[in-house]
Amino acid sequence: MKAIAVFCGSSTGNNENYKKQAILLGQMMSKKNIDLVYGGAKVGLMGAIAEAVLNEGGKVIGVLPRFLQSKEIAHDQLTQLILVENMHERKTRMHEMSDGVIALPGGFGTIEELFEMLTWSQLGLHQKPIGILNIDGFYDALISLLDHMVEKGLLKQKNLEMLLVDDNIDSLLSQMEQYVAPYVPKWIDEEKT
Repeated sequence: MKAIAVFCGSSTGNNENYKKQAILLGQMMSKKNIDLVYGGAKVGLMGAIAEAVLNEGGKVIGVLPRFLQSKEIAHDQLTQLILVENMHERKTRMHEMSDGVIALPGGFGTIEELFEMLTWSQLGLHQKPIGILNIDGFYDALISLLDHMVEKGLLKQKNLEMLLVDDNIDSLLSQMEQYVAPYVPKWIDEEKT
């Protein structure tokens, strides 16, 4: 993997370990010569991971909608800052520039970005690894919901297995490097008439 898109919060949350792990992930990516592709902000977990990669001499590419630049959250020390017109274009550019995705703790935006990448994978639009760094069980409730979807027949187990989950950075990156997308020939049940 040459570049990973990281989705995460524009705030740091109320657990200091979220920021600590974001920094450690950034340092590890830089040591492995993996470029960071992220949302372009200087605040929150986004800013923390960007700073960590930059401090280690790594490459950071930010993709930021113009309307957010005007709110003075754009990081001005990045290797490259790409300004786009809207949130959808931001996700598309991040996808095009990365070889995989990791979600750290975050809010609505992080979840939305993660699920769009999962949906694109399910539809066969890409075969990139998608991981969650489950810091201090942040995503446990979401994982339970996904298991519930499988149990209720609304999500196939093979599709759920497209999502790699780990609480350890090294282990998650190793899983991503070894990932092979599953073949699922039919993801929509046809109505029987």
